[in-house]
Amino acid sequence: MSKIVSIHSYRGGTGKSNTTANVATTVARYGYRVGIVDTDIQSPGIHVLFGFGEDDIDRSLNDYLWGRRSIGEVAHDVTHILEGTGNSRSKLYLVPSSVKAGEIARVLREGYDVGLLNEGFQELVDVLKLDYLFIDTHPGLNEETLLSITISDILVLILRPDQQDYQGTAVTVDVARKLEVPKLLMVINKAPTVFDFGQLKQKVEEIYGAAVVGVLPHSDEMMVLASNGVFAVKFPHHPLTQVIEAIASQIMN
Repeated sequence: MSKIVSIHSYRGGTGKSNTTANVATTVARYGYRVGIVDTDIQSPGIHVLFGFGEDDIDRSLNDYLWGRRSIGEVAHDVTHILEGTGNSRSKLYLVPSSVKAGEIARVLREGYDVGLLNEGFQELVDVLKLDYLFIDTHPGLNEETLLSITISDILVLILRPDQQDYQGTAVTVDVARKLEVPKLLMVINKAPTVFDFGQLKQKVEEIYGAAVVGVLPHSDEMMVLASNGVFAVKFPHHPLTQVIEAIASQIMN
């Protein structure tokens, strides 16, 4: 039974795309068929982590939304990123959004059929025989985000230990509960290492009444990597990667 996992944050800059790429890659390494869709169409970026430049994206989610290609045709096989760490069944696919200014401007000007996006998710799961489909959402709450939350089997909300994040995340948690998301998980990202992570986890769980499945520390190595690759692949023994493994385990369970 395939699962749809939406990874979302109320505000930008939380490390949502980085977390999505790392967790999805980690799940794939366990022998699963995993897809990632970048639905942050207004400001796409997850493709960079998989080595794509602007000129490398010859087909994108935009092509599907404008009726130029099928959803299966715009999926890029990025299994090579696993670098032999997965097993023989491991597969990893990425559906990027276009970074071309004209394509982004068209989305901002005309919008797109959100219902078609929903159909695309389901078709992608079927065509690629996915075990997990990860949706990298647009920050905040809009029609696309609400759709992603509604169809999700698992919703992962990412926040930083910041007062603005706390308030915005409360709104998202409330919406998710009204939409009856089957499984809601919380991830704290970019936590200063001077914090007591146990106390921080307990505080967030008490605020939202939801399980915190990982506290990701601020990492100089992550900053230096600067999106030039998937951190969990580049630093398999790093403490941050161990937390990513724990998050992936909760999703697989």
